[in-house]
Amino acid sequence: MDIVVFLKMVPDVVEELVIGDTGKSLDTQFLRMKLNDPDDYSLEEALILKEKYGGTVTVVAMEAPEVDEVLFTALAKGADRIVKIPGDWTGIQAPGIAKLLASYFSSANRQLGPETLVLLGSQAIDDLEGEVAPYLSEILGAPYIGVITGISLDAGKKKINVIKEFAGGLRGEFELSLPAVIGIQAAEKPPRYVPVAKVRSIMKTAKIETVDITAPEITSAVSVDKMFIPEAGGKAKMIEGPPEQISSRVIELLKECGILRR
Repeated sequence: MDIVVFLKMVPDVVEELVIGDTGKSLDTQFLRMKLNDPDDYSLEEALILKEKYGGTVTVVAMEAPEVDEVLFTALAKGADRIVKIPGDWTGIQAPGIAKLLASYFSSANRQLGPETLVLLGSQAIDDLEGEVAPYLSEILGAPYIGVITGISLDAGKKKINVIKEFAGGLRGEFELSLPAVIGIQAAEKPPRYVPVAKVRSIMKTAKIETVDITAPEITSAVSVDKMFIPEAGGKAKMIEGPPEQISSRVIELLKECGILRR
């Protein structure tokens, strides 16, 4: 299999996010970036498929803070090639990202062959609708399905079977022909751990390939007028006392709110 995994860096919301001076974007000076969690699972699923069926895993990422270490970590985990798309991609939205990733194939002189499988995360913290993968599939002319938690290959038919998660705990199994674009929600196993020492060793001997792609000309479908910190609501009112007194007070409060009739 020829597996291509696109990784994306997103803001780490564990850290405090600060709005920039313009009021329309985050202050990037102290912004810490991390690998998008579903993308981490995409990489793991790619490595699992490689171990089961053979083939190669190529990891591609747009330039962003901390992305080099993420790419070297992918190589340490078992990827065969790591590629970076240089450039300032600040503010680029889903349609532009999809065009950029689609351009990777022509710029890198790659072809979508009968064994090519493209994996991305089903969504990201700054793309909750998961628009990049379906946009990409449309451009590439390949079938797409998202929120996938498992993939198996029918090598004879050049097709894959995927497990899709639905609301309410339901699951469905679908068959797709290759090449295909898949949005991964979770891998069959948790992302594997590699020691920091191994990553550092890889950094000394390996190199990140680069491919220059012209930024796509696309009008943004969404513009940000203002970003703001949510206003704090009223504080909770604690009711103390014995159970009978508390229950009576709760009933009175419900009546005051009009929820119960007096």
